[in-house]
Amino acid sequence: MTELISNFLGGRWQAGSGAGTPLFDPTLGTELVRVDATGLDLAAGFAFAREQGRAALQRLTYRERAAMLAAAVKVLQANRDAYYDIATANSGTVKNDSTVDIDGGIFTLGNYAKLGDSLGDRRFLLDGEMTRLGKEDLFQSQHVLTPTRGIALFINAFNFPSWGLWEKAAPALLSGVPVIVKPATTTAWLTQRMVQDVVEAGIFPAGALSVVCGSSAGLMDALQPFDVVSFTGSAETAAVIRSHPAVTQRSVRVNIEADSLNSALLLPGEAAGSAAFDLLVKEVVREMTVKSGQKCTAIRRVFVPEDLYGPVAEAIAARLSKTVVGNPRNETVRMGALVNRAQLASVREGLAHLQTQAELLHDGSTHALVDADPAVACCVGPTLLGARDADAADRIHDTEVFGPVATLMPYRHAASDMAHALTLVRRGHGSLVASLYGSDPAALAATALELADSHGRVHVISPDVAQLHTGHGNVMPQSLHGGPGRAGGGEELGGVRALNFYHRRSAVQASTAVLKTL
Repeated sequence: MTELISNFLGGRWQAGSGAGTPLFDPTLGTELVRVDATGLDLAAGFAFAREQGRAALQRLTYRERAAMLAAAVKVLQANRDAYYDIATANSGTVKNDSTVDIDGGIFTLGNYAKLGDSLGDRRFLLDGEMTRLGKEDLFQSQHVLTPTRGIALFINAFNFPSWGLWEKAAPALLSGVPVIVKPATTTAWLTQRMVQDVVEAGIFPAGALSVVCGSSAGLMDALQPFDVVSFTGSAETAAVIRSHPAVTQRSVRVNIEADSLNSALLLPGEAAGSAAFDLLVKEVVREMTVKSGQKCTAIRRVFVPEDLYGPVAEAIAARLSKTVVGNPRNETVRMGALVNRAQLASVREGLAHLQTQAELLHDGSTHALVDADPAVACCVGPTLLGARDADAADRIHDTEVFGPVATLMPYRHAASDMAHALTLVRRGHGSLVASLYGSDPAALAATALELADSHGRVHVISPDVAQLHTGHGNVMPQSLHGGPGRAGGGEELGGVRALNFYHRRSAVQASTAVLKTL
């Protein structure tokens, strides 16, 4: 039997009492390790973090906690090679895709270390200015943000076992709130190893950082009123979390990132082969193939003026045809595997569902796998669909296929009317990100503002930033990550804004003399 990796809870390493769930190499089909949380005393572990870990963290200043984040960055950087090996084996990702997850997570942690240092030697934050409560300035109100007296539970998705951990943990730990992470079972190995390395380095106080691998049963039951929970995953699981008594009865604060049918939109006035046209094509192909399309921010719907439907379809298909799919250990391979057999089946089922309303513009099944057995490897080639009647294609606007799949759709347009395009984009019912492509600054700005209410982020790509923009799907710690409606209604990152979720806002009403001492 393969190794059963341990959980870290209650300030100590603990193995589950069950046989464990095996994790597999999605390319070779071999068993790697096992995870199990059976028999853990979750209530005691949560109480230890809430009492011991929280008290120790909140005795420190933001600057002192920031120094801990910086120390963790050094530990993670020293072990990068091991993390890449785990990602190749357990996630089936090529090196460049592993970089997005591993180095992206470390970069985010480092970013919050620098931000925390700038907050200085204090233990709370002021929120706005003093406000007079009467005719005179003698008695006023000052809002303050103080760290919550609870823990942060993270229930994470399978696609980013590194970044998904650190983009949440960085602002939480900087805020002085202990973290308990429950990684998705399928790819829990990398998360567990990163936590292990940081824990063994002795950087954070006991109870500040914990990891539970295996079943999530009982985790929500252990939450108390001042705790918070952040979830990334399906809308179905999000609904279960929102309906749990911890949320409905004990008012545990919840942040949700769920499904998202992200869009790319080419504005009118661009010719085939123009700079903006080429930028759209390049970005769509990148978003379809990075991490085999298993990104919550990946482009799922592509909208172009109706007269460019054919040229865009040909250009994207031509680029996709050059994508080499197979074993990520082979240096010629540019797109690895889906995470497991269940995900492979889900993508195939989703494709069949969409194809009832779409034509096949590039067939992923034409890609021969390199160094991989099709009967074993969870690989699927990138597939571009097309729906000429975008209004009637309700399945395209309602179904996210979490893999290397996107659908191209035309919109009607006139020089002074973008209404049809905007209506189609909004049929995603709220998304994490939309990207806009064009060369008219005024038109791009106006469209960005029109779509801002429906998206957590609007990424505008014009020829002048062709070499500078950070990418449609790349989540930068300085910018907000989240989205309204279908996307879950949550917010993460966004620089110092991320700390709000882990603080409680309160109004202190007092004499001006008292408030000035704050």
